[in-house]
Amino acid sequence: MKAGVGLFSALALFLLMGAVFTQRTRQKKPTKRPATTRKPSVPKPAVPVQPEPQEPTDFPPPILGPPSIFPDCPRECLCSPSHPNALNCENRNIRAIPVIPSRTHYVYLQNNYISEVTAESFVNATEIRWVNLANNRIHRIDKKVFEKIPSLLYLYVQHNHLKEVPSGLPASLEQLRLSRNRISKIPAGAFNKMGNLTLLDLDYFKGLKHLAFVRLNYNQLSNKGLPEYVFNVTTLLDLQLSHNQIVSVPFFNGHLEHLHLNHNSIESINGTQICPYSLQADLSDLSLMPRLRYLRLDGNHLSPPIPLDVIMCFRHLHSIVI
Repeated sequence: MKAGVGLFSALALFLLMGAVFTQRTRQKKPTKRPATTRKPSVPKPAVPVQPEPQEPTDFPPPILGPPSIFPDCPRECLCSPSHPNALNCENRNIRAIPVIPSRTHYVYLQNNYISEVTAESFVNATEIRWVNLANNRIHRIDKKVFEKIPSLLYLYVQHNHLKEVPSGLPASLEQLRLSRNRISKIPAGAFNKMGNLTLLDLDYFKGLKHLAFVRLNYNQLSNKGLPEYVFNVTTLLDLQLSHNQIVSVPFFNGHLEHLHLNHNSIESINGTQICPYSLQADLSDLSLMPRLRYLRLDGNHLSPPIPLDVIMCFRHLHSIVI
């Protein structure tokens, strides 16, 4: 009986192990995935080719002049038959000075966009007398320019970007206008040998917050060559204009302490006109009075006494030389 039970148990165990083995070795059928439908590719629109970036500029295009009877007349200028020695290139939006014809005596280049002045433009124009370059963007003038035009009389370069007085200026100059630039220094000897100079316009002292001494002795300055309020500088303490051609006392700021006007051509002095303040003003506060202490007028066409209105205005005066 026990043997039968044992045999039955062994048989059941054998069948059970066979079933387990069958389950482990049975391969699973691969699951079929549903077929996917691909979307047709849509071609991308062509990107337009961008042009090469241009240099930024705020300059309008140059204005060309009409045909001229003069074959050497630059296209961007006007050459009038009635004025054959004049070259009119003003208000033409030009960036560079063209080659100037040899017949030219007067050149008008104002109100353009010129950035520099080179000698190449003047190589043939040796008889030039007048050059107007006002209101451009000039930051440099080649000193060789003036070697080409040794007879130049009038040079106008106001309203530009110059940082110093041009070098090599010709001795023939009679008028030089440099106001409203960015001039911060005058090279030594910049005005040497310029004995014919009658007008020098720098507007030079504007924005100089620490200027205390100005010495322009031994020149040929006249009242016509001095802007009316050029010396109205609050920081200016000492102004020397001796040995010039001044005929009347120029206006100066009330903070000035020393004024040298000796050896000029002054014939009279009017305290009411030169006083920085009205003589009728209440000057009980001494700090508001003009600070002039020293005035030198000898070598002029004056004779004593000093007018009373001068004494009444400049009450701090300690010394007057006449």
